[in-house]
Amino acid sequence: MSVEFLLTAFVVCLAPGIGVVYTLSSTLGQGFRAGVWAALGCTLATLVHLGVAMAGLAAVLHTSALLFQGIKYAGVAYLLWMAWGTLKGTGGVQVQAAEAQPVARLVGRGIMVNLLNPKLPMFFIAFLPQFMTPGDGSAVMAGLGAAFAAMTFAVFLGYAALAASGRQAVLSRPTVVAWMRRAFAASFAALGLRLALERA
Repeated sequence: MSVEFLLTAFVVCLAPGIGVVYTLSSTLGQGFRAGVWAALGCTLATLVHLGVAMAGLAAVLHTSALLFQGIKYAGVAYLLWMAWGTLKGTGGVQVQAAEAQPVARLVGRGIMVNLLNPKLPMFFIAFLPQFMTPGDGSAVMAGLGAAFAAMTFAVFLGYAALAASGRQAVLSRPTVVAWMRRAFAASFAALGLRLALERA
């Protein structure tokens, strides 16, 4: 496994996306433990997408406009629902201090936010072969994908630790909490809009 792959994977994972937003908001609302479970859910979805890519279903998504659009708009609807719930403080993702949610719910939401992104399996199809040679088989692709998933989890844990370190300072300021809630809601809505504009 090359240093170039690890550095590239790190940069890709570091870029803020729906998983990062979900992990940060879960941590601010319920603490570092919740952030860990949120990160785990997002990582599990990444492994599912890797499996889809390896099974060749990414090619089906790429050629079937109807299937791609169906998954895409389900993801858009879910992100907008999360944006509305976050803005109102009634959804599962809350910036203000909240009661601890069951682990299954935290992980499940993390899986859902990443699972409904049809671009991820195509990303694996486009990204991983750049670091493979013609003679490499599925085992090498699985190894690279697993390394990418591990990198994702590590980076998300870093985001969770960062959010946890400033959690009390944020929650002690109602004005900051209100703006953070709006910012997270806007982030979910913006990510939903970006997904809606994606093409297969």
